[in-house]
Amino acid sequence: MRVGLHYASFSHPDWEHSLEDRLTVTARVADEGGVSLLTVMDHWFQMEQLGGPAEPMLEGYTTLGYLAAVTSRVRLSLLVTGVTYRHPGLLAKQVATLDRLSRGRAMLGIGAAWYEREHTGLGVPFPPTRERFDRLEETLEICRRVWSDDATPYDGRFHPLAEPVGVPPTYQRPHPPILVGGSGERRTLRLVAQHAQMCNLFGEAPNVVEHKLAVLRGHCDDVGTDYDAIEKSVIVGQDAVVERDAFLRTAEAYAALGVDTVVVSPVGVDPVGWTSSLVERVLPALAPL
Repeated sequence: MRVGLHYASFSHPDWEHSLEDRLTVTARVADEGGVSLLTVMDHWFQMEQLGGPAEPMLEGYTTLGYLAAVTSRVRLSLLVTGVTYRHPGLLAKQVATLDRLSRGRAMLGIGAAWYEREHTGLGVPFPPTRERFDRLEETLEICRRVWSDDATPYDGRFHPLAEPVGVPPTYQRPHPPILVGGSGERRTLRLVAQHAQMCNLFGEAPNVVEHKLAVLRGHCDDVGTDYDAIEKSVIVGQDAVVERDAFLRTAEAYAALGVDTVVVSPVGVDPVGWTSSLVERVLPALAPL
């Protein structure tokens, strides 16, 4: 089983002066310690459960570009970018740029967006749920088109593209892996089956995750996708370091269901120390799963 590190909070002591250094060292510890995936959030405001807009939040793709320069092995993604945040043609270009500059470590993590407050706060339109999912489906089609060798016009409902050209091409071929985040059974998991190489489910009880994976398998059967080829990941809320034994039991239960990757976040005031403990004490125990 692989481990992803989701760096969700920048609000550590003296963040006004040490945010950048703390992020850099944490990323290097994860990279050198064998963490498989390093992610940050794609938000303009910090989530309310982590303190809201008064707390620090970096822009996602700028941050990933920086992390590409200070790491050498770990995959890089947002978990996940909201479909409302960027024009899809530009998004495809940003991910392709990250993929080139990281030499093939970029992923497109994407979802339908949900945080209305930050949209209202910064003056960005926030369409109804159904439209956001329609836009998500179109965005996935556009990204795959821009990353392909097909430059014929794309006649989209929301975003018609006269020249869907992407030069230079992505480092990874045919394109960087796509991760669709969320557990919605009707549309989200179907979009995984149609377009993605990885899903990220919420860390619910194993029987709930088992049901979600069964739904995903059904969608794969419907659209003719190889279910086994999709990497399954779950974001877990447990403290993987302090609650190590309980976390390992949870990970073992997920592994038995076919989950490939568990994603965890640093807990407490010292993400560097926490991540060091993760790679020293937790990763070796997960490797056999």
